[in-house]
Amino acid sequence: MINHEKSLLEFNTQLEFVLSNYDSTKLAIKNYSNVVLGGLGGSGIGARITRGFFLDKANCPIEVFSDYFVPSYLNENSLVILSSYSGNTEETLEMFKQAIVKTQNIVIICSGGELMELAKQHGLAYFNVPTGFQPRMALGFSLGFLLLILGDLFSYNTRKELEEVLEIYKNAEEHIETAKILVETWAPEANLPVLVFCDEFLQGVAIRFCQQIQENAKGQAYAVVIPEANHNVTESIYNNLNVNILFLNSKMNKRNDLRFAFLENLLTQNFNSIANLRKNKTNLYSIFKSIYILDWVSILLSNVKKVDNMSVPNIDKLKQYLSDN
Repeated sequence: MINHEKSLLEFNTQLEFVLSNYDSTKLAIKNYSNVVLGGLGGSGIGARITRGFFLDKANCPIEVFSDYFVPSYLNENSLVILSSYSGNTEETLEMFKQAIVKTQNIVIICSGGELMELAKQHGLAYFNVPTGFQPRMALGFSLGFLLLILGDLFSYNTRKELEEVLEIYKNAEEHIETAKILVETWAPEANLPVLVFCDEFLQGVAIRFCQQIQENAKGQAYAVVIPEANHNVTESIYNNLNVNILFLNSKMNKRNDLRFAFLENLLTQNFNSIANLRKNKTNLYSIFKSIYILDWVSILLSNVKKVDNMSVPNIDKLKQYLSDN
């Protein structure tokens, strides 16, 4: 199994694989009433990031499901894209079994397993990705293919932006240094939970970071979305929250900027310190750069805490328990 550091240092190879192996699906949105993206964990988060990116570009509903079901409104005019790195994720397989009854418009992203066999059996379009990665570190495959598929669907040139994204990994040391600075800030209180404030556009990035903190650094992490949770969470801040705080603001909305500014002032007045990855662009370069830096934060923080970022004993126990029952 490829370790996390190597996965990140060679992350560009995942996107290069996608760009080299993507054949246009020639999908046209006029043929579909809605798009459903399905997947769990490291496979599902690519769907959430993709949905966020296309919020202001798509002219039909895009929804993400990470469960044992697909929505009841699914029909022959729906497009379903399911991603499972192993191809054996039980929730994703159940989504497939329900979806195939309602529509033949299904695209699969996986490295093999039962899902691949089902795709071949039903004559469906599929994208086969390399094995050998921890699923949570194989994000480039699922996210890359999803961005290209939806780019075709909504006539948006994601290929051009992904080619520009590759420049990020030529300056890996610069981004690792940024991650180190953040980790050094949090290191004295490395065991505190992480609280991420984000907007809707970067919700997928925030959730991804929380997942990486949880699995790699074995820490608690939570994402709060502005403006929805702004009122609620603001009313809870009357003292030091005893958490490590990160702001992720895409700067898409000036009213949200005001909310972030108010929240920052309130938090600092109550003796909370804030780390801030400031963004003023909503392109894929900015998204992938944030993901890359924050992935490194999770690895470096795991080293500070002296925990094994490769093994996931509790997840293994859960999978065994589900298999036995």
